[in-house]
Amino acid sequence: MKAKIEISLKDGILDPQAKTILKALESLGFNYIKDLKTRKVIELTLNIDNKEEALEQAKEMSEMLLANPVIENYTIELIS
Repeated sequence: MKAKIEISLKDGILDPQAKTILKALESLGFNYIKDLKTRKVIELTLNIDNKEEALEQAKEMSEMLLANPVIENYTIELIS
């Protein structure tokens, strides 16, 4: 089973990478961008057939290592 974990900064947390990308795009003439946010996507192939167990393991991995729950939100999508 595959798990897709998408991680993004919570509202109000500064995103310096997004600011750098935005400034670079503006310097290239793309001056019409109102806002830009970055996120990470991590795809895992799990050796687990049970959806509940796969979701629980992906959640545990996210909270322990993949995401920082203090400043980041994450979503998990299971793909058979």
